[in-house]
Amino acid sequence: MDKSQLVCLLEKSLTCSVFDVKWIPCSAKFVVLGCLPRSTGTIKIFELNGSELTLIKEAEKPKALKCGTFGASSLRERRLATGDFDGNLSIWDLEDFERPVYTVKAHKELINAVAGFGGQNIGCGAPEIATCGRDGIVKLWDPRQREVPVAVMKAKEGETPRDCWAVAFGNSFNNDERVIASGYDNGDIKMFDLRKMQVQWETNLANGVCDLHFDRPDIEMNKLVATTLEAKFHVFDLRTQHPTRGFAYMTEEAHKSTIWCVRHLPQNREVFATTGGAGSVHLWKYEYPAKRFKEDSEGVKEGVPGSVTLLHNATLSTQPISSFDWSPDKLGLGVCASFDQTVRVLVATKLNLL
Repeated sequence: MDKSQLVCLLEKSLTCSVFDVKWIPCSAKFVVLGCLPRSTGTIKIFELNGSELTLIKEAEKPKALKCGTFGASSLRERRLATGDFDGNLSIWDLEDFERPVYTVKAHKELINAVAGFGGQNIGCGAPEIATCGRDGIVKLWDPRQREVPVAVMKAKEGETPRDCWAVAFGNSFNNDERVIASGYDNGDIKMFDLRKMQVQWETNLANGVCDLHFDRPDIEMNKLVATTLEAKFHVFDLRTQHPTRGFAYMTEEAHKSTIWCVRHLPQNREVFATTGGAGSVHLWKYEYPAKRFKEDSEGVKEGVPGSVTLLHNATLSTQPISSFDWSPDKLGLGVCASFDQTVRVLVATKLNLL
């Protein structure tokens, strides 16, 4: 009992399919995004109320909602950016769901993932939202600029676009530097340097990339975790990039199924959670090697990967857990959603001892 454990505190069955959950910053509330039986979208806000989850607000939208982020909004406004099944990027005021404060036709088809950064008084640079879609295109949006994206990253002329499943911000440690990492259904990962507007690094993991997450987006690049089909995740050490071998990484098998999601603990960047297709959540801790780089035969530095330790795992559902989010304010508090139309509030214990 002196080790970290994952405990399910509360759960709530819903009458809609849930695709994403996000904690509302500076609150005991979270947002649920999904699809109603008539194929319309829904936004629901739940609040932790003692031993219950209380629905305090909900709204129906024309299109099913796939993903969301608060990352590009200030802590004062706490506006939610969402991507829907029709390719629309919208920003909502949680006090008024009637119409979005910003909307744009971002992609021709489904938006698979959105990521936001720069709005929460964390790190540096402008507030921006990245979207990726079934059309294989990654786009960068500034909420202060209407309709036209800041940048568009797509397949080269003559190449077949691949379905892009994941996108994440990183390396935003000053007002000039920022990267976007994107993951595709064929196993490709591409990292775009937004200052130079070019691909900084790319690799292939042989299986579709379900999710990507930097341990911290607001520091000089440190680690990136990529989860894939067929029960594997990869942790890349981003501090040392070899000219030909790229970034060093380690691979771990987990969940015995697709690993749908990864999220680093906001209060400790070495701890992260992964969710699996068999309804389980695993809690991991990354261990750095004694030395993070070495020199090859030509004297060029290359990274040395670390290792991971499984702290605890819990099976919560018989269906895949497709989304997970840590509370940015309360250590160890998390929320997840699964394909059994249920949201669950979790707590990871003893994290203050790690």
